[in-house]
Amino acid sequence: MSRKYDAIIIGGGACGLMCAAQAGLFGKKTLVVERNDKVGAKILISGGGRCNYTNTGTGPANFISENPDFLHSVFRQWTVEDTVVFFESYGIVGQEKTLGQLFPLTNKAKDIVAVFSKILYETDQDIALNTLVKSVERNAEGFVVTVENGAGESHYHSPKVIVASGGLPVQKLGASDFGLRLAKKFGLEVVGTAPALVPLTITGKDADWYSSLAGNSVFSKVSVAGMSFEENILFTHWGLSGPAILQISSYWRPGMEITIDLLPNFNLENLIKQERQYGGKRFVSQLLNDHFTRKLVDALGKFLVLDTKIASLSKADAKLIVDTIHRFKVKPAGDKGYDKAEVMRGGVSTEELHPRTLMSKKVEGLYFGGETVDITGWLGGYNFQWAWASGYAIAKDI
Repeated sequence: MSRKYDAIIIGGGACGLMCAAQAGLFGKKTLVVERNDKVGAKILISGGGRCNYTNTGTGPANFISENPDFLHSVFRQWTVEDTVVFFESYGIVGQEKTLGQLFPLTNKAKDIVAVFSKILYETDQDIALNTLVKSVERNAEGFVVTVENGAGESHYHSPKVIVASGGLPVQKLGASDFGLRLAKKFGLEVVGTAPALVPLTITGKDADWYSSLAGNSVFSKVSVAGMSFEENILFTHWGLSGPAILQISSYWRPGMEITIDLLPNFNLENLIKQERQYGGKRFVSQLLNDHFTRKLVDALGKFLVLDTKIASLSKADAKLIVDTIHRFKVKPAGDKGYDKAEVMRGGVSTEELHPRTLMSKKVEGLYFGGETVDITGWLGGYNFQWAWASGYAIAKDI
């Protein structure tokens, strides 16, 4: 079977869907090839099924890349306001939660996917579900994309191919390294990849201590390698999770030590001084119980003298309390891997792509967008904004 399209889009996730929708609105004909039985699989599970679809504060500083300045050109073409207006025009009203995060008022991720399904239907774009791309080859007219599904093998022809096949998380949703392999096949440099926005594991002698606190959540400031985030951390049976840990995981590297301020909005040294001014009759445990769960306070007894009255604290013990609470040191053993990661760090080097169009500098008509590229956003809607913006930039050039 031989059909011709203006472009073939590999991957029906956020970037691929936006690219196909915008291409359709520009009057182009595309084919979206998706290995799952439905498009937008990762969109549907994002934000606990609510889909944090953008962030009002999005800028290059919210992304990890060997060249974050690459984002300027793409974000000038498709802004956060463009995202908001686009979805509003299809009935999606956003509500802002914490830290600039926008969710649909309905709290239903399926409403986001429905917008794209509507546009693709109305603009007569083709979608091939349950279909695996076997190969992409160049010829004189562009590309031949060979796919395989229940009906057997098919060949599609197009002058342009968009690789929006995502990264390595999450395997059960069809994640693979296809985009990275394809980039390498055509001689493009790929920046080393790793799980990002991922829980961290603790092993060894401290493992039981963390496990005993599973379920406890604490608002903290978490720091590593000059970066820090203030959000909740969550103790788990295997280590640490929660928004602040997921954020810092993108900057953490094996062997690094993480510093956690368990009480970032207070100065414990001053609190101890105030207690002493009032006689210091309370115990250390009582002071800490003002700010933490009883379970966490009891667990901190492994490091601190809890049953001592504050008036009786030695300078050394007072310093130990302050250091432990404000500078709690953690050396993770590793992370929970791609199946628990929100995104992948690394990908096709931005040096290989034209910053305005995301087309390969080496291969005419071959584009890379979304998570396949070495652009990794923070938690909180940033990766979706990159997906929408890159999809639009590519569609404009098709």
